[in-house]
Amino acid sequence: MQRVKQEIKKAVKGKDLVIDKVLATMLAGGHILLEDIPGVGKTTLAMAIAKSMSLSYKRVQFTPDVLPSDLVGFSMYNQDTKKFEYQEGAVYCNLFLADEINRTSPKTQSALLEVMEEGNVTVDGVTRKLPEPFTVIATENPLGSSGTQMLPESQLDRFMVCLSLGYPDHEAATEILKENAKKPLTLLENVMTVERFMELRKKTNDMYVHDSVYDYIVTLVEETRTNPLFSMGASPRGSIALLRMAKAMAVLDDREYVTPEDIRSVLVDVLGHRVKLSTKARAEGKNINKALDELFQSVKVPRTSQTK
Repeated sequence: MQRVKQEIKKAVKGKDLVIDKVLATMLAGGHILLEDIPGVGKTTLAMAIAKSMSLSYKRVQFTPDVLPSDLVGFSMYNQDTKKFEYQEGAVYCNLFLADEINRTSPKTQSALLEVMEEGNVTVDGVTRKLPEPFTVIATENPLGSSGTQMLPESQLDRFMVCLSLGYPDHEAATEILKENAKKPLTLLENVMTVERFMELRKKTNDMYVHDSVYDYIVTLVEETRTNPLFSMGASPRGSIALLRMAKAMAVLDDREYVTPEDIRSVLVDVLGHRVKLSTKARAEGKNINKALDELFQSVKVPRTSQTK
């Protein structure tokens, strides 16, 4: 994955940690929600990943008039054959960019639920399998921006991580200006085949995990349900996402086992959009990051987790 990262960095400057976490999510078989203001490189990141990894790529700009059939497809009557024929929707690809997903209707957002959870599309009672790998990268503008609406909890829970690119630092912003005329996306090369990526995904799935780490993850997630800092805790899907992300981070680090640090590095990204702060925590001026950090500090780290 190092060569892939180097290619992506040609187009996305100063965001190495976010690139790592996006690649880890893809290795873990999950989907990514990028929450940020327009113009910080969310679309560029998705396009750079697709090009460097030989993935088929489609993008839909979500607006109020986008229909579910635009995404999952529809049946059209063919006058020649006298039969209804299925027309594929935009999700038939390896990497689907749902741009500004919180600007479209709840009905259209809901069309992605089966797609993200099962990797299938059901139209007119017929279920069809999507290509593998399949990843959704959805972007959303901060709530309160013109024309936005909140994503339902059921859909937020389908995203393995919620990340933010943020503004580039001064050095990265200068590099972006210098290389803007070169159109860096056109310079990227395919450095990984789909077959090789699927091998790495299998390695991630088969990663060794010590029993104490399983217990540690469950304890952390259970704590979100009982800790007074939170009014809503994470579901079992959150536990699974935390485990799969920790495995993927270990693979990126070229290790054969998961450590507590792997879990710590993705805790906020995995659980931040799955929990809600309590009134008490908000009154104390805490945000999600601070509350989850306090939770992490309160749970004993297993000693045997680094031994295979």
